[in-house]
Amino acid sequence: MFDICQRSRNDSERCHVKSKQPSSRKRPSVAEALAKEIFSGEYQPGDFVPREIDLCARFALNRSAVRSDLRQLVDAGIIERISGHGSKVREYPEWNILDAQVTEWMTRYAAPNPGVQREILAFRLDVEPYVAMTAAKHATAHDLVAIEEAFNGMGSDLDDPSSNRDGRLHSDYDIAFHVAIFKATHNIVWSQLSHILRPSILLLIETSNVSASDPAESLERHRLLMESIRARRPRDAFRASQAVLAGTASALGLEIPDTPLGHSAELLSES
Repeated sequence: MFDICQRSRNDSERCHVKSKQPSSRKRPSVAEALAKEIFSGEYQPGDFVPREIDLCARFALNRSAVRSDLRQLVDAGIIERISGHGSKVREYPEWNILDAQVTEWMTRYAAPNPGVQREILAFRLDVEPYVAMTAAKHATAHDLVAIEEAFNGMGSDLDDPSSNRDGRLHSDYDIAFHVAIFKATHNIVWSQLSHILRPSILLLIETSNVSASDPAESLERHRLLMESIRARRPRDAFRASQAVLAGTASALGLEIPDTPLGHSAELLSES
């Protein structure tokens, strides 16, 4: 009898210990799933995402877990909670697009969304011609080497019959090319900003390099930008940067956004 009771107590203790062990199964992320649907364009700005009760049923989660995940999207500026109505997708300018989590979602999910692409392109069109012009004034020999190495890497697969890239420009070197130009400004803000903007720039580069009808022409536009910076011609660098981005817009099938620097600008003196 004592042995039976002892075994029963031991079994109970083992069950108790087992119940305390954390489950290795990761619960589904409502924030991740909704981010994918929002960034891919399934939900547009102004649309309401599913209600909490529907999300609870869809992901088999309690309301507290769902609200916690929705809070991530609220904090990222992507959705807003409207009392009595639910959660609505905010307009693109309200998104915290430089937040690390937002840029990760954007890189992973936003490629099919022309609205997001258009916003990123408009920002780049306002910023990068000015950055190129500044780089043409301040680039050192070390900066020029970094730009040239990235440029050479971009086209390394174009004439290589053994390449598996189908004649496309190399996106990793393409992003390194643009980052090197940011760093060549020798402005601490621009240099740091290049790291923050890297995912959003890469998003457009990867998509446009896949869809570009003539990669050789794109490479030539980048070469003219590099040569303008090397020759210290700020105005030419500004225009060459605009041409690069116009090529990106064409590859993406987007109209060039109407931005202050995108169409016309009073350029700073080259002196």
